[in-house]
Amino acid sequence: MKYAIIDLPLESIHSAAFRGAETVRCAGEQGKYWEMRDRLFANPQSITDAASHAAALGIDPKKLDGCLASGKYAAGIRADMSQAQKLGIEGTPSFLLAIPDAASGKLKPIRLTTGARPFSSFQSMIDTALADLK
Repeated sequence: MKYAIIDLPLESIHSAAFRGAETVRCAGEQGKYWEMRDRLFANPQSITDAASHAAALGIDPKKLDGCLASGKYAAGIRADMSQAQKLGIEGTPSFLLAIPDAASGKLKPIRLTTGARPFSSFQSMIDTALADLK
């Protein structure tokens, strides 16, 4: 089983969301992806204050700034946004359950759900999908 995250910064809701996605990916270079992600979601009003977030997480601010200035993750984030759009994902959080297609080897989406859900909801979806495969 695999768990994957794609970026879907909702710029129509928060003008700095795209910058936040870049900041999270750049923090990942210093081993702080999840910490930065959690921090920015908890503090959406200060997404653009990379220096204070870096200091709070013990990240080298010069490396973070250099990564952000390079824009090296922008194309990947835009590709994630395009993929989400093709799958009909419009909001966050969204979860897509997919299975490998035997013919192509690619993942075949079988269920899309949106909104925060308890673990039991996911367990039920997975159990149903596994039963359907038999």
